[in-house]
Amino acid sequence: MILDRDGVINKDSPSYIKTPDEWIPIKGSLEAIARLSQAGYEIVIITNQSGVGRGFFSADTLAQIHVRMIDYVQQHGGHIQSVLFCPHHPDDGCDCRKPLAGLYQQLADRLNINFSGVYSVGDSIRDLVAAKTVGARPVLVKTGNGKKSLKQIADDSHIDLDGTLVFDNLATFTDALLKQEI
Repeated sequence: MILDRDGVINKDSPSYIKTPDEWIPIKGSLEAIARLSQAGYEIVIITNQSGVGRGFFSADTLAQIHVRMIDYVQQHGGHIQSVLFCPHHPDDGCDCRKPLAGLYQQLADRLNINFSGVYSVGDSIRDLVAAKTVGARPVLVKTGNGKKSLKQIADDSHIDLDGTLVFDNLATFTDALLKQEI
């Protein structure tokens, strides 16, 4: 199971999540991750964190934010297998910034896996495009930028995200998955 971070697990901010104290979980997300973990799903976070490349916070601060997230998840009985992130500025030309699939490819190479049947949950079109590119099952949640993304998909016929599942939040996705409704 692949999850985006900001807007899926924690509240997003247009001014970035720059400190551990600014990392605030979305209601029900920590419990959802715990339930997924307890059901045998391995959770991997793949997230764009251009705030590092923009100089808004350091890689060390980002690590502290991720430690806070991992600790909160563990306190709720869940486990995060790994956190992969793109620290680059959007103009850097890297291959790891979503919607490109570089981080997904790194994960596939490390674990010698393919993404067929693997759910990838995000709140933005770039999350969904990256997931679809590697053959994962894209899931859009309406938290974070999700409602705006859903409107963009509806308004732009060039965005082909057929087969994308849509849920109110990570908790409702988890409910449907664990009840085998999807």
